[in-house]
Amino acid sequence: MNQNKYFPGRKKEAAPLEEAFQELLKAYRLEDKFKEKSLIHDWGELVGKTISDRTESVFIRQNKLFVKISSGPIKRELQMSRSKIMGLIEEKYGKELIEEIVFL
Repeated sequence: MNQNKYFPGRKKEAAPLEEAFQELLKAYRLEDKFKEKSLIHDWGELVGKTISDRTESVFIRQNKLFVKISSGPIKRELQMSRSKIMGLIEEKYGKELIEEIVFL
């Protein structure tokens, strides 16, 4: 029997924390929102310290990642490396999260 008599509907065996967290995100349909927040938080890790130091803001609207950069030369370099950055994002967060990157 897989049911706990004190908490019907709950699994009897203990689930690892990460697995339980993923199930919770699915149950409340928050997976995409969590991935968006994770991407924004991890931006500096994805692109490195030099770019991170010159990033003023990062936000997501309608599957577009908007990144405001304070340096013109770095902004141009990022525009030329857009497909590489998209590849990193897709590898870590899935293909459906971001459709386009806009550098401001």
